[in-house]
Amino acid sequence: MTERDTTRLIAWSRELRTVHERIRAALCVTREAVRDGGSAEEASRDLLIFCHGFCAALDAHHRGEDRALFPAIEQAHPQLSPVLRALERDHSMIGHLLGGLRAAVDRSASTAELDRHLEGVAAIMESHFGYEERQLLTVLDSLDLRAEVSDVLGPL
Repeated sequence: MTERDTTRLIAWSRELRTVHERIRAALCVTREAVRDGGSAEEASRDLLIFCHGFCAALDAHHRGEDRALFPAIEQAHPQLSPVLRALERDHSMIGHLLGGLRAAVDRSASTAELDRHLEGVAAIMESHFGYEERQLLTVLDSLDLRAEVSDVLGPL
């Protein structure tokens, strides 16, 4: 294995951390848009823009993991199947919470309600990211997955 190959293999753990940080930053911007929006109507208008980006990024990240990353990990490390199923359940729960957030935005919910939705997403997302990083980062350091980062971890 060459140094370039080793660097490429280690990149998956770095890429996952980077994507998580970008999604966290997108959530912060979205929450600020709600809190600084003034009226519920203004907050909802801004949130339409920020929520679309944030929700789309988080959805794409989880779809990529479910479609490409988790099967590759499971093939190389079948003992991690229970961990991967738990992470997939988290993805489903987060998807449900994002659906509730989108519905609240669509009906121009109050700033307080929008913030509660975002707080719920943030709590589950942080728990999920922490668990995922604790369970998978060392595995990702040696995972031989030949794919585009955006296909595996989303467009961020």
